[in-house]
Amino acid sequence: MLDMLDRKARELIECLDRWFREHGYPQDDTAVLHDLEQAIGDYLLWMRSKEYSSKTIEGYKQQLNQFFGFIKIRRFTWEGIFTLDTLKWFQKVRALKSAPALRGLSRYIFEQGKIRQPIPKRASQIDLPDIYEEYLAYHKQSRQVPYGQIRSIRRVLASFHDYLEKSKINLSHLRIEHVDAFLAEFNVGFSQDTKRTYRSYLRGFLSYLYQDRRIIKMDLAPLVVGAPLFAQAKPPKFLRPHEVEKLFAGLRLSSANDIRTYAMVHLAYFLGLRPAEISKISLDDISFSRAELTLRDRKSNNPIKLPLPEHTIKVIAAYLIGVRPNSKYRAIFLSFHPPHGPVSPGVVGHHITACMRQVGLSSSAYWLRHTYAQNLLEAGASIYEIKEMMGHDSIESTRKYLSIHIQLMREVLFDETL
Repeated sequence: MLDMLDRKARELIECLDRWFREHGYPQDDTAVLHDLEQAIGDYLLWMRSKEYSSKTIEGYKQQLNQFFGFIKIRRFTWEGIFTLDTLKWFQKVRALKSAPALRGLSRYIFEQGKIRQPIPKRASQIDLPDIYEEYLAYHKQSRQVPYGQIRSIRRVLASFHDYLEKSKINLSHLRIEHVDAFLAEFNVGFSQDTKRTYRSYLRGFLSYLYQDRRIIKMDLAPLVVGAPLFAQAKPPKFLRPHEVEKLFAGLRLSSANDIRTYAMVHLAYFLGLRPAEISKISLDDISFSRAELTLRDRKSNNPIKLPLPEHTIKVIAAYLIGVRPNSKYRAIFLSFHPPHGPVSPGVVGHHITACMRQVGLSSSAYWLRHTYAQNLLEAGASIYEIKEMMGHDSIESTRKYLSIHIQLMREVLFDETL
């Protein structure tokens, strides 16, 4: 037993020596500890504002307090805290298999611009040539892409770079045949949805090479397409009239959260808004006198003014007057937890889906958007009018939202009055 303890002690001492040789000692760690304590407090408040479960928050709080104690009895630089080496050392000392709270904290601080990068996963520590890194930085800045998606794009580009290196192909001599050959090799075993996502990542990079950097002589992005899929398109999912009645009959108004969700459901069903659009509506976007909602930040970047039905106005007014927290933020829908920041699209989708499940509908928030499109079709709107109302970039996107209108088809083909 003593030999085993001695061996473990030696391993720990060697680990300490190695770490300090690489990172050194800061002159004064008082400021570092103060900043870390502040960051942990801010992160836990942010989790509450995003409506994480109390169980998750409590578990993260316990792990972060342990981490603070771990840092407190040692000496670290600020950047030295958020490294893979420090995480592995903490896991070894605390006998932990994983430390999700630390990774979450590092991502939160990274998003705030307080560290150069979050703690990476072992598999995602990928160094790429400058042109790839510059594209990732440009893409993140211009599109406001979250860190998780950037990490996925990095993995695809790393594999693409390895393929080109292995095949001795220079980027400036890239042809569509090379891209197709890479995708044929890389996409084996993935679902159709995943393949489509990876193709879109590659298209973005190819557009950058052609339009922004002029490294390739031809825009290859439009040529990156998948094989045609026949008879595999899933019909859009929407609610039938009796299901809509069931949903609205089952909506509760017994709590502040219920009233907020009720307003969200109205906007999703009567205006066909995406969860992301609902989350971004501000107090300045609604005109009660004109019964009008202005959508300034749409996925298609096409602002639009939409008429607000009278009952939707009343529901929104009830939420604003009755339960909306006082806050410095102008967003309409706020978290009920301090500091009462705007809710995320995920929170909107979660609450709408939850109330649908409560009344026995195995559906999601996007079903209401599909139902809105279907209602417009039944009301006689043209597909071009539906495209504008839905905020689609292309008419093809709108076609995918609409199922065959069985009732209208029977009227036309069989002269039936239904």
